[in-house]
Amino acid sequence: MRKIEFTTDGRRWRADLSAPVDLAIPLQFAGAQPSFFAAEPARAAPLRAGGFTGDVRLGASCNCGVYTLAPHCHGTHTECAAHVTMGGEHIAALTPVPPSLTVLLSVRPVALGSASDADAVHASASDPVITRELLAAAAAPWLADPWVALVIRTLPNDPSKLQRVYAGPCPAPYFLPDAMEWIVERGVSSLVVDLPSLDRAEDGGALAAHRIYWGLPFGERDPQLAARSRALVTELAYVPPAVPDGLYMLDLHVPAFGADAAPSRPVLYPIEEAAA
Repeated sequence: MRKIEFTTDGRRWRADLSAPVDLAIPLQFAGAQPSFFAAEPARAAPLRAGGFTGDVRLGASCNCGVYTLAPHCHGTHTECAAHVTMGGEHIAALTPVPPSLTVLLSVRPVALGSASDADAVHASASDPVITRELLAAAAAPWLADPWVALVIRTLPNDPSKLQRVYAGPCPAPYFLPDAMEWIVERGVSSLVVDLPSLDRAEDGGALAAHRIYWGLPFGERDPQLAARSRALVTELAYVPPAVPDGLYMLDLHVPAFGADAAPSRPVLYPIEEAAA
């Protein structure tokens, strides 16, 4: 069994590298795939250069594909504050990041109902939302532990998430401002969710949860004003149902894209606290 030890806040942990839990949704270019805010699916085609067509089935010496996708729309991806600012550091400058102690929480969103946000123009009382109270209750057994990354699995958690098409003004649960404030108060620097967005799909462009997470004042686009500009968000992940809530080591794989987001692969490893 391959194991690695690491220290966080003076406590030692041992991670089991032989039992990875992949949270990325495989992007099947020729099959069903998840989709959010995009009319066209991600697609692949052979490279064509002169007389060369990169497809062995067509007689080429090797396969060489050209892939077209929008990271925010077509599967598991990681984004940074540049997603909502004019300029700022791209994802390549903020990654790689070291593996970190993380907690996996399962929450069942509740209807927005008569909460103050229901009075907003771009909200409905029936919207499924994640609140501060839901997060605090789910995290209660691990509040004393020094985790800096958070993975959130929403319930119900059926496999249809692997190829779900998110369409409409509110196709998925989203975070209320107080929930995101709780996450920030906990010092989370890497947030992984199984939702297409932290915010409601149609919210008038407010992106309140994103802005709170990055410490960016409402309406501002100046990257210098983002107090948490190095924090990362991973969306459209999928947590297998058999994986229990609790503490893990998160290893986040992100390609070096000079962009605000890139396809990514978050991986959890089971851990145990090592004797001092």
